[in-house]
Amino acid sequence: MANFDIPTLSFTIALHSQRMLTMLKISNTVSLADWEIQMTAIRSAGNGGQNVNKVATAIHLRFDIPHSTLPDVYKQRLLALSDSRLSKEGVLVIKAQSFRTQEQNREDAQQRLVEFIQAAMVVQKTRRPTRPTRASKVRRVDNKKKLSEKKSRRGKLSV
Repeated sequence: MANFDIPTLSFTIALHSQRMLTMLKISNTVSLADWEIQMTAIRSAGNGGQNVNKVATAIHLRFDIPHSTLPDVYKQRLLALSDSRLSKEGVLVIKAQSFRTQEQNREDAQQRLVEFIQAAMVVQKTRRPTRPTRASKVRRVDNKKKLSEKKSRRGKLSV
């Protein structure tokens, strides 16, 4: 039995022990199990009245990259990033508090985790150095000559 839930980017797989395991889909070939992600509900910062002071609606997501089931290539790319959300131990920390409900913040944190991993999977193209064309060099020199002539005419006139 497999229950796919597209809006929340997760799907459920029935295990042999009848325990459900929720998977967070990163790509067609890569997904994360729910036990790899630690989510804690905390009180949200900022204004909002009594609801903010009483209810823990913000989500604090922690993802341990070195101990995850991601392929080694992805782990290396993620750990090579210089992001303020990454700790020295390789733990990614995401705090989601944009929404008023805990469930929306949970989905937002998961979505941001997926986007972070997907961004690291994209291979950037190497820059090919180019040289200026002959015509652009000629235009630049002509422009310099015109400007210098204009400035030289600004001197005092002799009568």
